[in-house]
Amino acid sequence: MKRNIVIATIAAAALIGGGTATALAVSGDDDAPAQRSSVQVQDDDANGTDDRDDRDGGDDRHGGDSSDDNAEDAAEARAAKLTAAEAIKAALAAKSGTAVKAELESEDTNLVWEVDVLSSGNTWHTVHVDPGTGKVLGSHTEQEDADDAAEARAALQGGSVSAAEAAEAAAAKGTVTSVELEDEGSGRGWDIDTTGTNGAESEWTVNLTTAKVTADRSSDDGDD
Repeated sequence: MKRNIVIATIAAAALIGGGTATALAVSGDDDAPAQRSSVQVQDDDANGTDDRDDRDGGDDRHGGDSSDDNAEDAAEARAAKLTAAEAIKAALAAKSGTAVKAELESEDTNLVWEVDVLSSGNTWHTVHVDPGTGKVLGSHTEQEDADDAAEARAALQGGSVSAAEAAEAAAAKGTVTSVELEDEGSGRGWDIDTTGTNGAESEWTVNLTTAKVTADRSSDDGDD
């Protein structure tokens, strides 16, 4: 879902900085002060070695030392004691609605589950959940374009598999680090990212009605 790219970036920045996401031209404010996650991971930026999240120069994952990147991914996945499904349930306990995305995010040394919840009307909540304790650290509410909400609801119509259930289904493939509703075209379903014990990433699709897990070949560009 296109809206999540902007919201994820700014909301994560607000969480780390302890401020509000004022860069979005919307009416929503933070519902609660952001709190620091209990799970910290090593920040290699201080050594000048971590280029994975260099948004100015692009993602250097495929051009740099993939073994180091994989090791970091594996470490982050292990550090998150809370599964994707558990994070989604925690977010929904705080904000009623339908979860359409959950992602394990790392900013500097702060690790957090970020869950997008579609509520009534065009209201979206971005909820931050501590991956160590399951505690809700804060949330941000947005009033978005009606088309985004309509597309999500249309994609979910007739489906019976929730985001949490999709995450549970894909957990057999590895540690789930991202769950996102695919609401465009004929490829409706849950897009899942998993990380293996060696940090290798894989992409999967979970069927909205059967929960069947299949390898996602739609974005296969030759990378393993």
